[in-house]
Amino acid sequence: MLQIIITMIYTIIDVETTGKSNKLTEISIFKYDGTQVIDEFTSLINPQMLIPDYITALTGIDNGMVADAPTFSEIAQAIFDFTDHCIFVAHNVNFDYNAVRNEFKAVGIDFNRKKLCTIRLARKLIPGHKSYSLGKLCNALHIHIADRHRARGDAEATVILFELLLAQDHAETVFNDFLKKSSKEATLPSHLPTSVFNSLPNTPGVYYFKNKKGKIIYVGKAKDIKKRVLSHFYSKTKKSLAMCRETADIDFALSGSELIALLMEDAAIKQHYPEYNQVAKRAPKMHAIFSYTDRKGILHLAYNTLKATPNPILILHTITECRQEIEQLCSQFELCPKYCHLQENVSTCNHFKIHTCNGICKDEEAVEQYNQRVLQSIESIKTNKKDVVLKQKGRYEYEDAFIMIEQGTYLGYGFIDKTEQINTTEDLETFLIRQQDNSDVQKIIRRVLN
Repeated sequence: MLQIIITMIYTIIDVETTGKSNKLTEISIFKYDGTQVIDEFTSLINPQMLIPDYITALTGIDNGMVADAPTFSEIAQAIFDFTDHCIFVAHNVNFDYNAVRNEFKAVGIDFNRKKLCTIRLARKLIPGHKSYSLGKLCNALHIHIADRHRARGDAEATVILFELLLAQDHAETVFNDFLKKSSKEATLPSHLPTSVFNSLPNTPGVYYFKNKKGKIIYVGKAKDIKKRVLSHFYSKTKKSLAMCRETADIDFALSGSELIALLMEDAAIKQHYPEYNQVAKRAPKMHAIFSYTDRKGILHLAYNTLKATPNPILILHTITECRQEIEQLCSQFELCPKYCHLQENVSTCNHFKIHTCNGICKDEEAVEQYNQRVLQSIESIKTNKKDVVLKQKGRYEYEDAFIMIEQGTYLGYGFIDKTEQINTTEDLETFLIRQQDNSDVQKIIRRVLN
């Protein structure tokens, strides 16, 4: 069986890039037959853009060095042929593989190779090291790197590391397992232990991506945590690739239901402000409906930002939601679109879809009579701010879950054993995990209640 490994041809690769834009500036490839290096391809590459100073400081590659170097399109066919029918090997393989693949994509060539990651192989075959970065691992194993942070120097060190890994006990089994189509080893982030991924459940909840320092860098929710987490590793967007490169651990919390998972996700994002939840980090501007009486004694319904709203009757997420709510009240209580601020700067109302006005804007209805209906509409809003307990599926077979809303305010969620005797809402409060109410939560809950 050892022959299965040895007869394979590997291309052990390292690339240098421009950093954030990830254009190649150098590539080095050693073709290895399982016993020795049989060929080499190394070249600087003109990225056709300026190399940032911090990259030059790290690699020593500057704009002058690549000025006369070939562009990727000029050497693409040579690289394609050199790696054809070979296993793509690299230290943190997803970074190098995706950088190369994206360059091929830009010149209209589909590049697909089987791949192996020497970080993941090393974690499996030589466990127990404090760090598996190339520099620290090579230092621990006494592997000399001739030219650190240059493609040839790093690739050459990776060749020596690769030889060491091939010589380990059970290398045959590990290599073949990693190369199976069904294996997720080449898909998982290089710093993430397989055991962490395997421990993820196929149930609803929230998950937390953490970096090497244990800092939460992303929070997500899912109906199936394991399946959703894996989808991040297949994604090729810049955000996903960057996030996966940093991921060294994944934690999770079960929710029982997707609705509670949504609420847990919102709370976690607002607590931790993870780097890769940028959209959700922005604090939404809340809006509200309010009422006031004009100089004629007519009672108006109006809307504005919450900050500029005196005595809000109903707090909503957007102006659109405010208008929709008022339109509904207009139709239900025969109110005037003009005095509900659905039409501005008009002498009499002429709304495109609301035709229930009884003539207050034309002095055809008594102010007192009109105001009475406005007060009824306001009372209907307040009545809808009722106490609600939403029953949800529990995290386990032996429990139920619930979401508690009091006078329209979200209080939180809880989990309760099915054997507990619950007779009143007060009985549930013992199990309530209190949470902060906010406009995002209100939007989630309103969607469910509607």
